[in-house]
Amino acid sequence: MEFKSESLVVCDVAEDLVEKLRKFRFRKETNNAAIIMKIDKDKQLVVLDEEHEGISPDELKDELPERQPRFIVYSYKYQHDDGRVSYPLCFIFSSPVGCKPEQQMMYAGSKNKLVQTAELTKVFEIRNTEDLTEEWLHEKLGYFH
Repeated sequence: MEFKSESLVVCDVAEDLVEKLRKFRFRKETNNAAIIMKIDKDKQLVVLDEEHEGISPDELKDELPERQPRFIVYSYKYQHDDGRVSYPLCFIFSSPVGCKPEQQMMYAGSKNKLVQTAELTKVFEIRNTEDLTEEWLHEKLGYFH
């Protein structure tokens, strides 16, 4: 089966977004914050969609479109079982079932480049926006001790 080359689009990350992500990595605030990103199909660029401060996983879930993929970088106040607190940066790829296949491929193809650009190691994927909960995030982060 032949793949048309257009199905393997890897989008660049917009310059201003790269800068924003860099600053976000070193933010000093201790509340939860999120950068939601989308792909500009015409420019083939990953661009900023929304920014949120003081947003819980459940609130974040409500900001995500149910039928379109999104990339999220989430700074999360994580309370460890032993009482320590850390602020892991999580990369979440929201790729809901029911997205257009070409849209899904564009996001899937561009994910790794974005993760590398943002220098993130905690990379998660959800196939249903409803899955994004505090419990889910805790469980995922539990693997990174």
